[in-house]
Amino acid sequence: MDIKVPKGTRYTKKKKAVVFQPASEFLPLLNEIHKALLETTGSIPGAKVENNKFCVSVHFRCVDETVVSLLKKYPELRLTQGRKVLEIRPTIKWDKGKALEFLLKSLGFADNKNVVPIYIGDDHTDDDAFKVLRDRGEGIGILVSEYPKDTNASYSLKEPYEVMEFLLHLVDWKRHSLKARSED
Repeated sequence: MDIKVPKGTRYTKKKKAVVFQPASEFLPLLNEIHKALLETTGSIPGAKVENNKFCVSVHFRCVDETVVSLLKKYPELRLTQGRKVLEIRPTIKWDKGKALEFLLKSLGFADNKNVVPIYIGDDHTDDDAFKVLRDRGEGIGILVSEYPKDTNASYSLKEPYEVMEFLLHLVDWKRHSLKARSED
């Protein structure tokens, strides 16, 4: 929910940086819920509350009922669940798929057939971005998970080190293909 593309890159001809914050009007409310959760969960062992600017994360052990109860007072916010974390977000229609679409459009790649977007993620919230790539019929979605999951990703890797290996192979492939072109 906080996207910034630097000005003057080779991808943007714009003189100003592209900044997009679809939920900026919710910042005071998210700060309020962050403070309330710090007070409410402070005495619960294992609870950790983080203010991530556009999302308040509650890392939990024994706090989910407290969070759900408190959140009833805030209809403008919704609760989502990640891996061992509860996230409180604004009730706008925004997800990682919409963020991916915004980035492709703002970088000028939305209709570019010469670009293959790659999205790598390890959480169920990444599935929105995988679905965008699948629906477009362009791009590669890669789920990082030790266990098989129902997903819109086209491929999977088991461990983060495999992501690094994949990216290094991709860089090597690009170098070799550029070198081969220059020799032709």
